[in-house]
Amino acid sequence: MIEQSAERLFSDHVDRALLERFEAGQWPQALWRQVVDQGLTHALATEESGGIAATWAEAYPIFRAIGHWQVPLPLAETMIACQLLSMAGLAIPDGPITLIEEDVSGQFTLVEDSGGAQLSGRAVRVTWASACGWALVSLASGRIALVDLRDAATVTITSHLSPASEPCDDVELRAAPCLAWAKNPMPDLERPVRTLGAIAASAMMVGALEWLLSQSVQYANDRVQFGKPIGKNQAIQQQLALMAGEVAAAKVAAIVACADAPGVTASDCSATVFSAAVAKIRCGESATRGASISHQVHGAIGFTYDHALNFATRRLWSWREAYGGDGWWAARLGQAVIASRSAGFWPAITDRHFKDLHL
Repeated sequence: MIEQSAERLFSDHVDRALLERFEAGQWPQALWRQVVDQGLTHALATEESGGIAATWAEAYPIFRAIGHWQVPLPLAETMIACQLLSMAGLAIPDGPITLIEEDVSGQFTLVEDSGGAQLSGRAVRVTWASACGWALVSLASGRIALVDLRDAATVTITSHLSPASEPCDDVELRAAPCLAWAKNPMPDLERPVRTLGAIAASAMMVGALEWLLSQSVQYANDRVQFGKPIGKNQAIQQQLALMAGEVAAAKVAAIVACADAPGVTASDCSATVFSAAVAKIRCGESATRGASISHQVHGAIGFTYDHALNFATRRLWSWREAYGGDGWWAARLGQAVIASRSAGFWPAITDRHFKDLHL
């Protein structure tokens, strides 16, 4: 039902015209309202907070659909924020919410007194900050805090754009009042925003890659050169086969990561970071290779703004770097392998079973 709801909504309302209006500066308010009305923003939240307590495996189709339809909304960020806030027993505000991870995006100081708490610091490359009314900040001290980004007296947002022409801003907080704060509801997950964001971005990349593959196959069958479709050429067929392999590998990695991500009813994080690292690395590599092959198949036309290909490939390049690029996660994965030494290396690779996953 979740998959059908997301696919029906985005296929009906996300098209080239909407993407062009968004890139011209028009916020898709009607689409956001429909997303909220269908409950997608609260899919991962507890039932007490108005959600449906979906697992990440159940929510995977939403993240995948964001990528497939190139949805220009901070839906993934809001879903993660709603999950963390609901698990911490905090009220979820109305409107889109962005995410900030201390020690990764920036440094912050939380000061508590009898009047409440204030947060000071600066973060860079915060996705969707200028489009969101709120920011959920994950602090290195093991706490989370909710800040109102619309308070001009204590918040300064310097606007930037990602390669996808989506907001990717610098945020400065000057004793910004915290609307709510609590302990990290996932104490076994050191960087909850970074890790869950990486898993969401991986699933979104899978959706965009699947769309690229379908478009490339269709174009290869339609484009006639020297009296036959270019897809009849063995070199093109080989490239499309390589791309299909990249998409399949990325999909498996993203689905496994979602299966290992903790939901509100199951807080086991033992495999979350490892699977998130594998998914982000594998999907990032697939994004690089898949976008290259797709553009090669389409020829020069694929690089023009007049062709729809760019809306997916630019998002792939953006999501590839969001919440840690290939190098950042590869370093963490390498450190974990070194720490486990020879006794832990082989079991870490061979002890997993995926018979219950819907691949």
